[in-house]
Amino acid sequence: MNYLCSKIINMYPIEIVAPMKAELTEVGFEELLTPDAVDNAFQQQGTTLLFINSVCGCAAGAARPALVWAAKNAPKKPDHMLTTFAGYDIDAVKTARQHLLPYPPSSPAIAILKDGKLVHMIERHMIEGRPAQMIASHLLQTFETYCS
Repeated sequence: MNYLCSKIINMYPIEIVAPMKAELTEVGFEELLTPDAVDNAFQQQGTTLLFINSVCGCAAGAARPALVWAAKNAPKKPDHMLTTFAGYDIDAVKTARQHLLPYPPSSPAIAILKDGKLVHMIERHMIEGRPAQMIASHLLQTFETYCS
């Protein structure tokens, strides 16, 4: 399936997805919209945070505010903060998930990469049911461990 085709069959209308995307791009997250963009992101040097965004209110609704807070307040931050949206950026998410193996598909999900290699994964089950403050605290600890 090519990029143009996937844009026609997104699961969610842009009116729903746009505010959720903007929540992150407004604090410096770069969107990965194509498989090539994802592949290039996994070749970057330094520390990269990749957030697979989702419409899920119970998990992504807490993850996004946690990520925003961490992006604004963490003493140490990833060199690159990236996001792609499950059910909307279909081909980009599919490619990202191939890079995140052996972890099963999860959305939302937060991956930390060091020089393009996966070093830490926060899956949906680690986000679900937790308040944004707890997720933000986990992110701060993770940034402290992996970011310079």
